[in-house]
Amino acid sequence: MNSRTIRNSIIWLALTAPFTAFQKATAQTDTTAKSLAISGYGETFYSYDFGKPGHHIRQPFLYSYNRHNTVCINLALVKASYTTERVRGNIGLMAGTYSNDNMAAEKDGLKNVYEANTGFKLSKKHNLWVDAGILPSHIGWESAIGKDCQTLTRSIAADNSPYFETGARLSYTSGNGKWYMSGLVLNGWQRIERVHENNTLAFGHQLTFRPSDKVTLNSSSFIGNDKPDSSRQMRYFHDLYGQLLLAPHFSLTLGLDIGMEQQATRRNSYNTWYTPVLIANWFNDKWNIGLRGEYFNDPKGVIIATGTANGFKTWGYSLNIDRKIIRQFVWRIEGRGFNSSDPIFLKGNFPSNNNFTVTSALAFSF
Repeated sequence: MNSRTIRNSIIWLALTAPFTAFQKATAQTDTTAKSLAISGYGETFYSYDFGKPGHHIRQPFLYSYNRHNTVCINLALVKASYTTERVRGNIGLMAGTYSNDNMAAEKDGLKNVYEANTGFKLSKKHNLWVDAGILPSHIGWESAIGKDCQTLTRSIAADNSPYFETGARLSYTSGNGKWYMSGLVLNGWQRIERVHENNTLAFGHQLTFRPSDKVTLNSSSFIGNDKPDSSRQMRYFHDLYGQLLLAPHFSLTLGLDIGMEQQATRRNSYNTWYTPVLIANWFNDKWNIGLRGEYFNDPKGVIIATGTANGFKTWGYSLNIDRKIIRQFVWRIEGRGFNSSDPIFLKGNFPSNNNFTVTSALAFSF
């Protein structure tokens, strides 16, 4: 190779090196951009409770859309998710009446944490993951994201079981995607920080079977104590539901929650509660209509205390109509009623066995 050829090669490398470096940097940036996703959700609502509560709080057993005759933000959420082949993580920050009511037991800034977790894949060949942090609940088919739920408001069962949990989760998804299994170690029943003077770990499981795109069957459990060690009362809870696509535009959800808790420390007698739920849903690209029937039976007030003779024995029903304006924007309206064995509601200043509310909501997502 003569001197002229060497000189030309050096000049060529000098000229192309910046471009090559730029290509590599751009490729790395593109990979990162594809791995990182930013999303947001905002939902405002207005409810009119015909019981007309003067303090604007509708019912003590509801933790979503629980304001009367005032326009409120139920949930404003911004979330960042990072996913690669071997690692993943989520951070979500929120505000609204949902966080105020559901996170009332948490301190300071923790009330505004929707999700904060990280995980890594344990196997190169199998979809086996371990995740830890503040996680979405493994219980139930409803979440805080209203647009993803078949009804505008959440069921009594959803509002009175965990929306979130803190701990570690080991999960496996089968190669064909039909089976999902997980085991969890948790801080407690819907807790970020553990109850003061509680040193008892809680445990849970989830088993989901999807034999086809039309059927989902799920079993989830919780075992633990959510009180200080000195007054420990073990709680055993199971959530079972099935979701069936019976026709191209019609689905049915059937759920049953049942739980039991020790009546007192070191006693073998238990108080029980249960709640069946049925939701029929018709939908197309623009419209959704949901019809719900539910019953919550908690005579000893383990979850919902009333101080009345029969405890909380309440039927619920609702009908909602949703209109998808564009893909990211939904308008919803719902009428919902309750009927209880005891007069646990107020109509004006007088006790009543019945309650009825109309709610409308606007939801936006990106």
